[in-house]
Amino acid sequence: MRTYDDTFSGTKIYPGKGKLYVRGDSKIFRFQNGKTESLFLQRKNPRRIAWTTLYRRMHKKGISEEVAKKRSRRTVKHQRAIVGASLDVIKERRTQRPETRAAARQAAIKDAKDKKAAQESKKKLEKAKSAAGAARGQARGGNISKLQAKGAPTKVQATTR
Repeated sequence: MRTYDDTFSGTKIYPGKGKLYVRGDSKIFRFQNGKTESLFLQRKNPRRIAWTTLYRRMHKKGISEEVAKKRSRRTVKHQRAIVGASLDVIKERRTQRPETRAAARQAAIKDAKDKKAAQESKKKLEKAKSAAGAARGQARGGNISKLQAKGAPTKVQATTR
């Protein structure tokens, strides 16, 4: 035997009972009686009407205590190694004094800054060399476009108009 649930109240509708309401967008709603249909059409919220299934579910009514109380498991913390650092290294770092860690960090920061400064100076040197080369090229052959500098073929001038 096929039973349906009431769209508004959530109660069972047995065969031969209830009403069927089809909205303009072809969505089907089934109602147990005129009362639920009327409340639905008034756009009432079933969660605020005390006798509906949604209200009872939301307010935890009629649930036996055995079902309601679930035993929760305690979470157990596990320590795992990270890529690039083994578990021993991580534990060692954790037990280290803050002063030594701070000193190591400052040293690492200083190394990174020195490396960056070296790269910047190298870049400036390269730029200066290329600028000098470009200036030498201008003195010899006039203006060179960016495409010509990259090695693109020169544009052919039209001989006739």
